Amino acid sequence: MLAYARHRRLFFLRVEDAEIAGNDWDEILRNERINRKVLPSYLSHILSVLVAKDLAAYEPQKQTRSVLLYWRSPDEWAETLHSWATETAQLNTILTFYDITDPHIDSELSGIPIPLLRKAIGVLGRTGRAQMIGVADGEGVRIFATGR
Repeated sequence: MLAYARHRRLFFLRVEDAEIAGNDWDEILRNERINRKVLPSYLSHILSVLVAKDLAAYEPQKQTRSVLLYWRSPDEWAETLHSWATETAQLNTILTFYDITDPHIDSELSGIPIPLLRKAIGVLGRTGRAQMIGVADGEGVRIFATGR
């Protein structure tokens, strides 16, 4: 499932994806030729196993029907974010979450969900390579070259 999600750049998987046809997950959750599909109860179990193995997190929290998939771990996303900031000369610049998730030129971070971006920034923050900043139109971050 994670390989498929990575290939299709899918970040969320919901129990409803097994219940309703015509979504991004149909290719692996349904096989119309043989009239088979993953049952919602089984998909719910898969979600709980992914969360237990730290390959996903319930999103929003305090429910068990939707997960944010970690086809890259938050640590890997943190390194991707830091590399992107370095390569695009954005170090020591205040960036809004919008600047990161919807840049002028598409990047690996394009479309990353805000909860996953926050986790990646948290990883960089713990190593002294980023600082969360409140900005006028929401949240932002300053990324540093090395730990402070």
